[in-house]
Amino acid sequence: MPTRATKRGAQRTPLARDCDVLICGASFAGLAVARELAGCGAHVLMIDRYELGERQTSACAMPTVWLQALDLDDSLRQSFDELVVHTPSGTSRWPLPWSFSTFDYRELCALLYAQADSPTLAFETATVTGRDGFTVETDRGELRAPLIVDGLGWRRVLSNQAAIQPPDARLSRGLEVHPEGRGEDMELWLDTRYVRSGYSWSFPADDELRIGVGSFWPAHHVKQPTVRLAHDLGLPAKRYQGNWIPHQLRAAVEDGVFFVGDSAGHCLPVTAEGIRTALYFGLACGRELRGVLDGRRTRQEALQRYGAFSDSHAAKYRWLLRVQQVVGRLMNTPLPTAISLGMRSRRLARWGFDHYLAIAPPSFVGPPLSRGALRQRPATAVATA
Repeated sequence: MPTRATKRGAQRTPLARDCDVLICGASFAGLAVARELAGCGAHVLMIDRYELGERQTSACAMPTVWLQALDLDDSLRQSFDELVVHTPSGTSRWPLPWSFSTFDYRELCALLYAQADSPTLAFETATVTGRDGFTVETDRGELRAPLIVDGLGWRRVLSNQAAIQPPDARLSRGLEVHPEGRGEDMELWLDTRYVRSGYSWSFPADDELRIGVGSFWPAHHVKQPTVRLAHDLGLPAKRYQGNWIPHQLRAAVEDGVFFVGDSAGHCLPVTAEGIRTALYFGLACGRELRGVLDGRRTRQEALQRYGAFSDSHAAKYRWLLRVQQVVGRLMNTPLPTAISLGMRSRRLARWGFDHYLAIAPPSFVGPPLSRGALRQRPATAVATA
C-alpha cells in the first residue's frame, strides 16, 4: 500500500499558469493521455490532488498482455492462468486463454510517467474545484489551457451539468482490505452470504492479499461483508481502500472538454474492470490531442472524433449492463452455479474471455517502441473498436 506523500500547508504554494494541455487526474487515464503527448513539444501540465501513485483505489489487476503491450512488466506482482470461482454449491476453476496479473500501483504510475516525461511536461499537486470555460479552478489558483482533459474519476468534476450523487446514481461500490500474506489463486465469490448483488474477491499480489466486496446496488454497504470475508479466510481486515465505480457510459466530450476513464463511465459493467479501459480511452484521447498540437486537425474535430470513438462502444457497454442487471437480480438462484459450471469448459471460457478482451484490445497500444521512438512518434489516427 502506498504511503501518503501529498504536499501540505506551506508547501502548497500558489499555482497559476497557462499551458497548451491541462490533464486533470494523474492515474491510469491521465497518464495514458500524457504518454501519447511525449515529445510533442507542447507545454503539458498534469495535476492531481495526490502525488503520483499515492492513492490506490482498486485491486490493481488487468490482463497481462496489456502490461506487456505498454512495457509495464516491472510493476507486475503475480500472474494467474485460471480463475477460481466459489458459489454456495461448490468451487470451479475457469481456464483463462490469457493471464491476469496483479501489479504495484505506485510502480506502474511511475513507469507510465517516465514514458510521458519530457522537458515540457510538468506535474503539480492541486485539488480541482470547478471550471469556467477554459479556466480550471484549483485550491492553488486558476489554470488555463485550450485543451483540457478530465481524468478525475466518477465525480466528473469539470462537468457543469448536475453532479451524480450516490447512492442515487448508476454506481457500484467496492471496498478492499490488504492483509499481509501470500496466495496462489485469483479467487471470486458469487455468494449472497457476502453481497446480495455483486461479487467478492481475493487477489494475491506477492506479499499481500487484496480482499474485497463489490455491490452492484450502491445503497448496499460493503464494509461488514468485506470484514466477514477476510475473517472467513483467516486474515485480519486491515489497510482499507475503496471507491464508487461507474457502470454506465457517459458523454466523453462536453463543452470543449475531453473526459476519460471513470469520468466518462468507461469502467466495464459486470466486472467493474476500469484500468484497462482507462488506459485504452486515454490513449485514444491522447492521439486526438496530438493531432491538434501537430496541426492536423482542429480542437472541434478532435472532440468529435474522440466522442464518436467512445460512443462506438456504447452497444457493448449496454449489453454488459444488461448482464449485470440480470445477474444482480438472480444471485439467489441457481444461475451463479450454472455460470460457474459452464465456464469450466476451455472452449467456452476462451470464447467468452476473448470477446471480453476485444472490447479494449491490447493491439490498440501498437508495436513496442523504445523510449526515444515513443517521444518522436507522430500522432496516429484513432482506430475504431
